[in-house]
Amino acid sequence: MIETMDNSVGYNFSISENQLMIREMVKDFTEKNIRPNVMEWDEAQYFPVEVFKKLGELGLMGVLVPETYGGSGLGYQEYVDVIVGVSRVCGSIGLSLAAHNSLCTGHILAFANEEQKQKWLPKLATAEWIGAWGLTEANTGSDALRMMTTAVLDGDEYVLNGAKNWITHGKTGDVAVVMVRTGEQGSSRGISAIVVERGTPGFAAGKKENKLGMRASETTEMVFDNCRVPKENILGNIGDGFKQAMKILDGGRISIAALSLGIAKGAYEAALAYAKERHQFGQPIANFQGISFKLADMATEIEGAELLIRQAADLKNRGLPMTKESAMAKYFASEVAVRCATEAVQIFGGYGYTKDFPVEKFYRDSKLCTIGEGTSEIQKIVIAREVLKG
Repeated sequence: MIETMDNSVGYNFSISENQLMIREMVKDFTEKNIRPNVMEWDEAQYFPVEVFKKLGELGLMGVLVPETYGGSGLGYQEYVDVIVGVSRVCGSIGLSLAAHNSLCTGHILAFANEEQKQKWLPKLATAEWIGAWGLTEANTGSDALRMMTTAVLDGDEYVLNGAKNWITHGKTGDVAVVMVRTGEQGSSRGISAIVVERGTPGFAAGKKENKLGMRASETTEMVFDNCRVPKENILGNIGDGFKQAMKILDGGRISIAALSLGIAKGAYEAALAYAKERHQFGQPIANFQGISFKLADMATEIEGAELLIRQAADLKNRGLPMTKESAMAKYFASEVAVRCATEAVQIFGGYGYTKDFPVEKFYRDSKLCTIGEGTSEIQKIVIAREVLKG
């Protein structure tokens, strides 16, 4: 942190030795275990659980979890490095890694009591268990307060009924943090967070989505039919679920911003290399202004996105408010990912439209970043609300 002349807070983004080691470890892992399989997984919509088990062995499924619970005990700058490093090779794996770390695991880490942490975090941090997080429903995407999934107390158990949509790991996940209505519909105090373990009677996976991109990241419905869950699985206080979810989404926006940055970098790196190698009219196409200006714009926007992400991560590390900054980072980085992927396809020309080259997948994967964990339009609402406070 740097104190500026007007006493506002500045930022020092020097890269630590630990970060350099993590970046190198992630690069080695992705090149060996992910890159050779990217298109095969994508075409088959195959969710490679075995890869996440290996990531767990490296401590990358519990990046932010303290070592006492089996995690790596790292901060948000290192977490950004992990997500970016994986996503520049495969957005699907980056998305699932982010959802596991920041949503399910992050929610338990932030709001569980000690007994609950001891019960679930060690399994999540080591990837013995894969985590899911359920907020969205079919008819209440951005309007979460209107959710229909209910939890009614019956003795020592809550009885859950309803369904959640667009849930990452909704079928394969071993445990899910689920937002349920325990009070009046439309009330911010009417929602609670509860943990549901796979195998609980009445808890099942529904439809698996056939998606444009991110096809190796599992997305399904979660269905609850008179699903009975012990009341001690409630996280925090009854009625705190919506407030908890909004705080988790603040951190989750950094995750999706990092995912976006990784995709943008992957597309840019592929386009840059191709522009240097591809010859037309007796010279590399990178020599032509039309191509070089595209590369210049991509490089500049990537730098800008990274600065916004590093700023939000720094605030998160220090426990300072970062709602505006994380929304800005997510909004800008996700739009940059789409623009960079689009330009990468254009630079590749006809080859960019084929599955023999990597940029068509970056192109398909990038669009999710402007939709998931709050659309670009929702981010602008959040940003506007924050800037108008003053």
